[in-house]
Amino acid sequence: MFQQITILGPGLLGASLALALKEGGLCQRVHAWSRRAETRAQALESEWCDAVFDQPKDACTGSELVVICTPVETIVPLLEQVAPSLATHTLVTDVGSTKSIICREARGTGVNFIGSHPMAGSERTGMAHARADLFNGAACIVTPLDDAADTDIARLHQLWQAIGMQVTTCSPEQHDEIVAHVSHLPHLLASSLCSYLASKNPDWKPLSGGGLRDSTRVAAGDPILWKQILEQNREEVLRAIDGFENELHALKTNLLDQNSSALIAQLERGKKFRDSL
Repeated sequence: MFQQITILGPGLLGASLALALKEGGLCQRVHAWSRRAETRAQALESEWCDAVFDQPKDACTGSELVVICTPVETIVPLLEQVAPSLATHTLVTDVGSTKSIICREARGTGVNFIGSHPMAGSERTGMAHARADLFNGAACIVTPLDDAADTDIARLHQLWQAIGMQVTTCSPEQHDEIVAHVSHLPHLLASSLCSYLASKNPDWKPLSGGGLRDSTRVAAGDPILWKQILEQNREEVLRAIDGFENELHALKTNLLDQNSSALIAQLERGKKFRDSL
């Protein structure tokens, strides 16, 4: 699909994408850049990497595809930095967890940018945890603006589908509403529960079962990265919190009123949704 691609920020997602593309025979060369010297050295020793650069603009020269895999606050500044080194046909995308701010601000850089959000990964971060099958069967949301070329949208769809993803397209605003509910809110709930339990007797922890570990796994994510995500998607996250507070209040009311039928209905609705995932 590509002779040469560039990964800016080869962490878990970036390195996994490069691995998947190389193992699938979907690109010939992979260039990489990272802000940290130790990450650049690690990338250079990796089987998926053909060249590493000290400057992001140098890493992008000659690439047909550039994928920005850095924290959300740095995506647009990186776009502005590499813009002069990009060819007119170069397609740029990202893997950020928010889209509205990024896509709107990217328009002002003059770069041929279309947002992507592969809904893959884990609470673990870093290149050491990269694997080629990370994206298999996962969802990917592509978020073009109205003036994006159909051919470029199709190229992105083909890219993510080629590594096993289920691709859908929506506006950046629709994306942010969706992920506020299905990704950002679950993280907040897991983190809040862990924060609350941290104030309780530490001797309780060994007595917990798999349910607590399963339901709070995502709370192990990097707090600094999640702070950026939550602030960029602040309005939609606040709306999602409001909706969940209503649901939790209804459950509390049913317990207070000893309304067994309503309580069972809530629990059954939750089970039905979970069974359908």
